[in-house]
Amino acid sequence: MPGDPPRVRAITRGPKFHWFAYYDKLQFDPTGRYCLGMEVDFEHRPPTAHGVIKVGMIDLKEGDRWTELGESRSWCWQQGCMLQWLPGSKSEVIWNDRDGDHFACHVLDVVTLKRRTIPNPIYTVSPDARIAVAPDFRRINYCRPGYGYPGLADPWRDDPAPKDAGIWRVDLATGRQDLIISLAQIADIPYAPGYPPNATHWFNHLLFNPDGSRFIFLHRWRGKGAKGFATRMFTASPDGKDIHCVVDSGMASHFIWRDPTHILVWATHRSHGTCFCLFEDRTGNAEPVGKGVMTQDGHCSYLPDGSWIVNDSYPDRERKRQVYLYHVPTGKKAEIGRFYAAPQYEGEWRCDTHPRFSPDGRALCIDSPHEGHGRQLYLIDIGDVLDHPPKAD
Repeated sequence: MPGDPPRVRAITRGPKFHWFAYYDKLQFDPTGRYCLGMEVDFEHRPPTAHGVIKVGMIDLKEGDRWTELGESRSWCWQQGCMLQWLPGSKSEVIWNDRDGDHFACHVLDVVTLKRRTIPNPIYTVSPDARIAVAPDFRRINYCRPGYGYPGLADPWRDDPAPKDAGIWRVDLATGRQDLIISLAQIADIPYAPGYPPNATHWFNHLLFNPDGSRFIFLHRWRGKGAKGFATRMFTASPDGKDIHCVVDSGMASHFIWRDPTHILVWATHRSHGTCFCLFEDRTGNAEPVGKGVMTQDGHCSYLPDGSWIVNDSYPDRERKRQVYLYHVPTGKKAEIGRFYAAPQYEGEWRCDTHPRFSPDGRALCIDSPHEGHGRQLYLIDIGDVLDHPPKAD
């Protein structure tokens, strides 16, 4: 019946713990039948250099049957091992691993079980699945533990902005890796307030746009001894050229491409303040979205038709994390649910919901420990909400 709460069901179960992690990766196969996830036998501590997780696939039409696909030794709680379906593929998945003295990635055909290993890790994959780009996970782990991978030390940890570290372009057919943007290069682009003395710089959060013509990366830095960090958002072409600063205020957080030229970002803007803004790439144009309605930072995505934004929140005073839909045409919000996270889910090993949508946009998958069985994957049917959108005032 219209107005009934969305149906929520666990698609993984204990005694082990399961999650998918970040919100901007392809968790579902193109048919919507199979859903990817990771499995681990502990919580509430950082991964170690020798910690292993399992990666697997859930069959949503066969009793949520779990099929193990492989394992990884390069992962973190917030972003996993970059497990995802290869864009456009019905049967190939990709994830990061550690291979001796370097990070790598595996591409597996889940039907034939044929697997190949590329001697470089990936972060975001182009829509045609020909290339990927990736930051230095050793550097991220040194600068912000919980987002990089343990096990390999940052060789430039004493260099505030090394010229030999940055963003690499990876050819997924040949495995060739080329440094296309260095930390020194971006740190040299003036930041009006200036950097604090001895600031350490790193890159994180890369994402291709829908047609593969541009990708986003965040430039972050922290002064010596400081707890917080500042951020600028840049875009570039796949060869690392035509670099443009989208957000130059020093604060940019979660984001998503709406289309090949527009980016939704929780950011501080000189005219609009701190809110979700829709920035037009390479123009400087920006307009607020959901101001007064989407009032907190969250893990945002546009559903396929572009008329809805799915988002979440961090725990409130009752330790509940809200998942909701924002209806763009009317500017109204429809709550999907509030999911409890016990106090021990905090800091590096917190469990954000990170809502991901199915290919048809009528279901969400979240990570959550709200039923008391540790972090597990939950599927939420949002079809009724989509079929009965809010009415304009």
